[in-house]
Amino acid sequence: MHILITLIVGLIVGALAKVLMPGKDPGGIIVTMLLGVAGAFIAGMIGQALGWYAAKEAPGIIASIIGSIVLLAIYRAVVSRRAV
Repeated sequence: MHILITLIVGLIVGALAKVLMPGKDPGGIIVTMLLGVAGAFIAGMIGQALGWYAAKEAPGIIASIIGSIVLLAIYRAVVSRRAV
């Protein structure tokens, strides 16, 4: 059940990140879901390193969205560099 909730929250976070950072991005629902889950993971790791979160504590929704936006920006920078 925890995995299903993680995927649903990841989908919401990924969709919000794509809405807040509009542009042409490949991928459908699966890529959006993975973007949200990876963004939450990155936000949690950075939050734990900075002492904001305990070892088993999940990051908040805003931190997850920020993490997803950072991943999306990195993806766009890599793809735009490769296209040139």
